[in-house]
Amino acid sequence: MKARALNWGQTMVDETRPSSAPSANPSATRTVERALGLLAEVCAEGAISLTDCARQANLSPSTALRLLRTLESADFVARDHQGFFRAGPRLIQLGATALGRESLVGIAEPSLQRIVAASGESAYISILGPGDTALYVGMVEGSHAVRHTSWVGRTVPLEGTAVGAALRGAVPELGYVVRKSSVESDVTAIAAPIRRPGGIAGAVSLVGPNYRMTRQKTRTFGEIVSREAYAIAEQLGVPERPSSRDHNEEATG
Repeated sequence: MKARALNWGQTMVDETRPSSAPSANPSATRTVERALGLLAEVCAEGAISLTDCARQANLSPSTALRLLRTLESADFVARDHQGFFRAGPRLIQLGATALGRESLVGIAEPSLQRIVAASGESAYISILGPGDTALYVGMVEGSHAVRHTSWVGRTVPLEGTAVGAALRGAVPELGYVVRKSSVESDVTAIAAPIRRPGGIAGAVSLVGPNYRMTRQKTRTFGEIVSREAYAIAEQLGVPERPSSRDHNEEATG
């Protein structure tokens, strides 16, 4: 499975030489602990004000702001137009990289491979992200010369997107959702929910350019995506396909 990953530098240490490094600085250690505490509060809330973040981390607003600005400069947190702090792109990428090694992505990989083999288009697996977003955690790249490139680690809104509708269970009787140009212009997405006992574990989606998505291909690809989403769901313990009645109830709920 192709996915973007972060490359971590490594430092080689000659253990035959006596170490001249000073012992850990208590002040530096405390600063790291405080920064991690703030980061935990941002992740827990999804979006949080400076005042609330400082209070929950037991820090003064000035100290919290200084540390959050440092985290922001490294893209671990980001501020929205209202001034609230949210998880930043680098933190989301790190989380996606970790999630990419977890069981759901591993279980889904054969299905993503089959979708690409049948359609030539890029296939993704997504889960609920921070706030009202969907987070792409795994993908197999399409085989066409012009194809959708990796969005692993990226989030998109739940509202108005195919993957968002799938994650919410707002799926019509056909078992899949189609959205054209909802996130990127000239791009069509087809998504289906991965059900688990008691809820929805994630979503499978296919993404390709509008000019290749004829009505017939959209229907054919939608059936493929829906079928593979169910194949994954079976491995998660879903005993049978949801009935048309279930789909209709969720679509209107």
